[in-house]
Order: sequence, then structure tokens, then C-alpha cells
Amino acid sequence: MENMILKHMDVVRGITTSIFEKTTEEAADITPKGFNNNIRWNLGHIAFIQEKLVFGLAGEPMQTPESYESFFGAGTKPADWTEAAAPSLEEIANVLKDQAHRIKEFMPEQFDKQLITPFTNKAGINFTTVGETFLFSFYHEAMHVETIKQIGKAAAAQ
Repeated sequence: MENMILKHMDVVRGITTSIFEKTTEEAADITPKGFNNNIRWNLGHIAFIQEKLVFGLAGEPMQTPESYESFFGAGTKPADWTEAAAPSLEEIANVLKDQAHRIKEFMPEQFDKQLITPFTNKAGINFTTVGETFLFSFYHEAMHVETIKQIGKAAAAQ
């Protein structure tokens, strides 16, 4: 079962990384009317939150760059960025690829590991194991991929 779940992660991550092939640096920074965030933010957010859900909540060191929390953490948005430049699409793509490899090495035998502290997300869903947060991360990633598609459509219509 663990192998099937890890293969599913590859499918989800493959869908996400295909976005990089279709997105320019310029297009990644368009925040259409009605949206708080842009494509760059959503891709970086996927990387940061999966890192937190899989590694951070398990008490493992997070390996996303330190700046990712201020750029891409929950509640952040590009309009509030104070640093000179957000990470490039290439950097975010590399972080996502590296992260997938690290998860494949880490996750076997970790699905039932208890989190350091139970975690409740913004929707009120409670998680107690690494496996629960890992599986939820697929849903989270898919939600943001859909948002990226909607941003692309809205930007093209403007």
C-alpha cells in the first residue's frame, strides 16, 4: 500500500510540475482581479506546506529555504512581500523535485508515526499521524493546482 501511495504522490507532483513548462516568470507574477495570490505564490505555497505537513509536524528538519515561510506561508500574499525578489520558478521547481525524492526516502515505515503534537488545520480537520498529514497534502496540492488554472484563465481574460 505504501508503494501505491508514493506512486500517487508522483502523479500529483507530476501534474504540479507540468505547470512550470507552461508558465513564464512574467505570467507567474500576475495576480488577477479577485485573487490574493499569483501562480508563483501557489507553487511556492505547495512546496512550503507539504514540507511542513510531512517533515515539520513530524519533528524532522524542514529543508525548504527559510524565506519560503515569509513568501509562501499560510496567510501571506505577494502584495505584502517586503524582500527584493521572490524565488524564481526554476528554484521552486527544484525544491519541489528535491522534496519528492526526500519524501520517498522518509515515508516508508512513517505512516503510523505520531506527530509531535496533534495538528488541526484551518478547516478544523484533526491529524495525529504523519500518514494523515501526508495524504492530506495531496488534496492541498490539488486545490492549489486548480487555483493556478483559475488564475491563468482570469489573467488571460484581463
